[in-house]
Amino acid sequence: LPGLHVFAIAFALEVSVGKTNTVTALNNSNVLLPCVFTTCIGFQDLVFTWYFNSTELIYHGKIKNKATEPTLIWHNPRVEFVGSTTKKDNNISIVLNNVEFSDAGKYTCHVKNPKERNAQHNATIFLTVVHKMVETDNTVTIIIVSVVGGLIGLLILFMLIKRVVLFIIKKTQDGKKECLVSSSGNDNTENGLAGSKAEQKAPPKA
Repeated sequence: LPGLHVFAIAFALEVSVGKTNTVTALNNSNVLLPCVFTTCIGFQDLVFTWYFNSTELIYHGKIKNKATEPTLIWHNPRVEFVGSTTKKDNNISIVLNNVEFSDAGKYTCHVKNPKERNAQHNATIFLTVVHKMVETDNTVTIIIVSVVGGLIGLLILFMLIKRVVLFIIKKTQDGKKECLVSSSGNDNTENGLAGSKAEQKAPPKA
C-alpha cells in the first residue's frame, strides 16, 4: 500500500534525550546535554541543531553519512560537540561549559534527514542551575529495606528476570519487524523549529 509506505517514511526518524528530560547542573560547572537519533533507512546530509528556549541557536552541524563524523556549521563558543556518528549510536550530544544561572531553561535537539523526504524530529531537555548539590538522606530507606529486605529482594529479582526476558523477546521481534516506527513526539515531528530567527539572536554570554 502506498499510503502505508509514506507513514513508515514519515515516522522512521526518532530523536531521544534518554529516560529523563531534566538535568541539574552546578553553577560554573560543565554539563552534558545528551541526544541520540535513530533512523530505519539511514541518512544522507543530515542536519542537526541545538536550540536554547526554542529560538536561540547554540549549535548547528551536518553529517554527510554514517561513515563520517559531523562537520560544524556554527556553534556558540561555550558549546562543545562530544558525540559520534560513526560508532554504534548516532550520538549528537553537546557539553555546555561554565554554566550560569541564566543558562537554565529548555534545550531542544532537532534533526532533519533529507533521505527520509526531509523528515524531522526533536527532543527537549530542561536544565536547572543550582548553587550547590543537595544530598538526599537515605537513612529511612536503608531501615525500611533492612526490615523487609528479604521479601522485596525476591520480588525485585523476579521483576528483573521478567524484564530481561521481555527485553530479549522484544529485541528478537524488533529484528524481524518491518521499518515501521511509531513516533513518541507526533506533535513536533512534522513542524521543525524555525532556524532563521535563531541565527540572528545573540548567543549566551561567554
